Amino acid sequence: MATFTKTHEFMNYLGLGKINLSTDVFKWSLTNSAVTAAGTQVMADITALSINGGGPKTATCTFAETAGGSGIWRFSVGADQVWTASGGVIGPFRYILLWDDTPAATPTDPIVGFVDYGVGGLTLNDTETFTLDVNADFEVFTIS
Repeated sequence: MATFTKTHEFMNYLGLGKINLSTDVFKWSLTNSAVTAAGTQVMADITALSINGGGPKTATCTFAETAGGSGIWRFSVGADQVWTASGGVIGPFRYILLWDDTPAATPTDPIVGFVDYGVGGLTLNDTETFTLDVNADFEVFTIS
């Protein structure tokens, strides 16, 4: 799988209490808009794909202390996500964004980070699928 990159402002939003890792709803979206860790902070900064089955998918996220009461906390995503083109194509897309759909005030829809699948992007024809393989435990970050 490609590498996950956090946006620079995500940890700031977290520290300011604008994001709750335990209760907020996080989503995955596809985009071909250029995404960078320093410059892309909220969903309004990009154009997400929303047609033919390419819309946002709810992420299964966990924020929990690692085994044994170690004082190490992990925010992870624990389920693969599948997009299926239906009634047309999805794409092209290069990035898969993880974002917080909960905050109603600034920042609205902050981007946690992204996976970059490389130059050229991916296109799914009708009925084709794409799976974001998180290997049952995709660690977004650890606090220790």
